[in-house]
Amino acid sequence: MSSLPPCVPMEPPGPKESRGPRGSPEEAPAAAAKPQHSLAVLHISYSVSDRAGPWWDVASCRQQQNRQVLKDVSLYLESGQIMCILGSSGSGKTTLLDAVSGRLRRTGTLLGEVCLNGRALRRDQFQDCFSYVLQSDTLLSNLTVRETLLYTARLAMRGGAPGFFQKKVEAVMAELSLSHVAHRLIGDDSCGGVSSGERRRVSIAAQLLQDPKVMLFDEPTTGLDCVTANQIVVLLAELARRDRMVILTVHQPRSELFQVFDKIAILSNGELVFCGTPMEMLDFFNGCNYPCPEHSNPFDFYIDLTSVDTQSKEREIETYKRVHLIVAAYKKSAIYHKTLEIGERTKHLKTLPMVPFKTKDSPGVLSKLGVLLRRVTKNLMRNKLAVTMRLLQNLLMGLFVIFYLLRVQDDVLKGAVQDRVGLLYQFVGAVPYTGMLNAVNLFPVLRAVSDQESQDGLYQKWQMLLAYVLHVLPFSIVAIMIFSSVSYWTLGLYPEAARFGYFSAALLPPHLIGEFLTLVLLGMVQNPNIVNSGVALLCIAGVLVGSGFLRNTEEMPIPFKIFSYFTFQKYCCEILIVNEFYGLNFTCGGSNGSVPTNPMCTFTQGIQYIEKTCPGATSRFTANFLILYAFIPTLVILGIAVFKIRDHLISR
Repeated sequence: MSSLPPCVPMEPPGPKESRGPRGSPEEAPAAAAKPQHSLAVLHISYSVSDRAGPWWDVASCRQQQNRQVLKDVSLYLESGQIMCILGSSGSGKTTLLDAVSGRLRRTGTLLGEVCLNGRALRRDQFQDCFSYVLQSDTLLSNLTVRETLLYTARLAMRGGAPGFFQKKVEAVMAELSLSHVAHRLIGDDSCGGVSSGERRRVSIAAQLLQDPKVMLFDEPTTGLDCVTANQIVVLLAELARRDRMVILTVHQPRSELFQVFDKIAILSNGELVFCGTPMEMLDFFNGCNYPCPEHSNPFDFYIDLTSVDTQSKEREIETYKRVHLIVAAYKKSAIYHKTLEIGERTKHLKTLPMVPFKTKDSPGVLSKLGVLLRRVTKNLMRNKLAVTMRLLQNLLMGLFVIFYLLRVQDDVLKGAVQDRVGLLYQFVGAVPYTGMLNAVNLFPVLRAVSDQESQDGLYQKWQMLLAYVLHVLPFSIVAIMIFSSVSYWTLGLYPEAARFGYFSAALLPPHLIGEFLTLVLLGMVQNPNIVNSGVALLCIAGVLVGSGFLRNTEEMPIPFKIFSYFTFQKYCCEILIVNEFYGLNFTCGGSNGSVPTNPMCTFTQGIQYIEKTCPGATSRFTANFLILYAFIPTLVILGIAVFKIRDHLISR
């Protein structure tokens, strides 16, 4: 491969060798079969501007480097055909699929057009025409195969006759040979379930429910063994035979798949090196004096041939020249000009069928919300560890304090005030943190699912968020009641049922606020570890400034005093202080009167501590409750707004 002989573009094979869908002659009469759907990708180019240097280099922020990701790529495919896109890592395979499916962000510059049945698609039509299966399977692990597909069907379509969804799902499972695992859990790598190949089939089945005519697959064989990978590719070829168009990228296909594909496209550095039938590919490279050696895998050989070797400067220059010559030969070949000619000709035909949109009769917002709520709840309920931790984690975090203190005292000299203040400080600080742990552990998986399904047009991301919020509420109420019932009476706080009710009601909002604040940040930040740290810092700052336990609010500097009004800890602490100290009398070294017998006895009545720590809190008791609970809908609304923005940015 080190020599650089001149490339001689070959003429395409004669009519006897030319293949239509699955090898049928292209010259067959149109009346012999129903009208074929067609996909034409014409002159697609995509470029992005990258920062010249690292983010911390201020000077480089003004310098932008324009990078060409795709360069004048044109493809043509008809229903019944399967196309394989090959290329080394970074060649632009995934970017090309994103461009074809309309999923490229608008931050770059996209040129060219995508035509279905000769009609150029608008950006708002891509989602309704293409199904797109990504490399990773974004599925909920605690649902069965049948449940996964039933929920997807209910999100995609309105109910018809009785048993409509069940019949639809059974048909798709039969088509993809999933009926024998219908009752098995999806699972994941850590807890078993169906095999990785079956999980990939479930992802494909979820897309088939809307009967798409164009299906795109980004590395569908990633993570699969060679036998399973071959089975998946053969399955996709069978799907293509059923009046569909299938395009997939494959990193390293086996040689026995060579005759499975109707068309093979090879990308190198964003340029189309070749696109045609397998036989045309062999003839083309033979004409370029690069015949595939006997007993070699044609895929491996031609990917190596068309890749730029960057191990050394000399090899990079040499291999780049070779690729450039092959690209130039392909652009001059009759194969390339025939592709452009057919693509342009279909734009002017009047006899082509309408654009093949996916079957879509989307249910209403409330119906989708109900389906998402049932799905999220069922997935969580089967996770025994998650349910146990959600219900008992507050109690587990408080057990050390409970056993350490056992019961609060009434004697000031024995810590009657100090112990109560420490307890309230611990409760207000710990309860939001447990809510944050729930969201960090459980929601990122749901966020990944919603990112995928929202791009498929099933629902919007904020609907998944709201379903998660609604499923959280009953669990949080039960968890707080368990925690309060054990800690309140064990520690001997104010012995009155109404006070216990106020105590529980005051601890519920911080728990929910910690979780909902985490959800808001998870809508803005992808990494859960960063969100974990961010919420922890915000909660610590809120306790320091808003509680008044470490420093009297009235004595704080003005900026911190203003900030305290925006912390939920201020209102929660005032409620808990009034609830515990109001009407409480303390002894001091054995005395039981109101006159202190020891200079250490600053407070002998609870009302004295209330007025010293948070003056006027008794008159604000109801208002504090209203403000505290107002944080919950405020954060939910903020979360919905953030996820709407996230939806908009990802679609860009």
